[in-house]
Amino acid sequence: MSKRDYYEVLGVNKDATEREVKKAYKRLAMKYHPDRTQGDKGKEEQFKEVKEAYEILNDDQKRAAYDQYGHAAFQQGGHGGGGGADFGDIFGDVFGDIFGGGRGRGGQQSRARRGSDLRYNMELTLEEAVKGKSVEIKVPTYVACEPCAGSGAKKGTSAKTCTTCHGHGQVQMRQGLFAVQQTCPTCHGQGKVISDPCHSCHGEGRVQKNKTLSVKIPPGVDTGDRIRLANEGEAGEHGAPAGDLYVQVNVKDHAIFVRDENNLYCEVPICFTVAALGGEIEVPTLGGKVKLKIPKETQTGKMFRLRGKGVKSVRSSVTGDLMCKVVIETPVNLSGDQKALLQQLDEDMGKKRAHHSPKETGFFNGVKKFFDDLKS
Repeated sequence: MSKRDYYEVLGVNKDATEREVKKAYKRLAMKYHPDRTQGDKGKEEQFKEVKEAYEILNDDQKRAAYDQYGHAAFQQGGHGGGGGADFGDIFGDVFGDIFGGGRGRGGQQSRARRGSDLRYNMELTLEEAVKGKSVEIKVPTYVACEPCAGSGAKKGTSAKTCTTCHGHGQVQMRQGLFAVQQTCPTCHGQGKVISDPCHSCHGEGRVQKNKTLSVKIPPGVDTGDRIRLANEGEAGEHGAPAGDLYVQVNVKDHAIFVRDENNLYCEVPICFTVAALGGEIEVPTLGGKVKLKIPKETQTGKMFRLRGKGVKSVRSSVTGDLMCKVVIETPVNLSGDQKALLQQLDEDMGKKRAHHSPKETGFFNGVKKFFDDLKS
């Protein structure tokens, strides 16, 4: 368990509201999530620390215990003072809800494990990601057994409270002054015993099945974004809550556009006559073609901004821009007459090279000076 103060980990005050705690967690989880940090072990540990802090501070009972006893409240066999209660037993495994393991939340509740979270990788085209869509997916998973309604017990019967641990899921072994808690050997930590199991699920309360789900992709999603479908993960054992399904988005490369957050970038080739004399060209956008005015004497690499022609953010109403970089294309496959015209143009411009090509002239003058300085 982390030794840092949980409030410090999330960057909130001790009187922070539930809303403030959730907001801080979402911000930090997005920053340190392994899907975004590309295997950075340090940030992965920070992500675990942030999640650990959130699991405590977002639960009223756990938070109250932490405020009173600190980290000792969640250590196995640790005493929070007073009556010497074992808070590891009272509050269960902090990570039970995250990873589908752990114990129940108290006294007589079942220790059946929450279902595991699932991940589904979804590839989208840029157009699909920008516009959004609804997609049907098939997920192989565990679902609640229908004949026994997830209880694991044969229809018409029910699980009985374990007589060994009296529903606690654990038994206490005393050795002199010390007490050691162990998983109940009779119910294996479940707190209940099924004497007549369901034939369909063999007492587990769930069966394997391909589940079809409809996923609504919001407009503006990007690679790395995740869509959470609550309770659509694996069904828990013996009627325990199901896990969540996370749809991981990956946007495929586009033939024309490159996306950077909410802006789009593309290269537009133009002929050298349009670059020299100016003109109007058509450029592509995700919504169709638009006109772009090219001023005379435009140089290659010049960037033009088309406002509002980018991507609308999935998190706000802000729409990015389309950035068009013009690249002057040298003409190819010239006829003899065309070559002669260009030769004539070159000879005519050569008389005033510095006037027509200031960058070229400046560059070669700089080269000449460089070599002259080497000789001196």
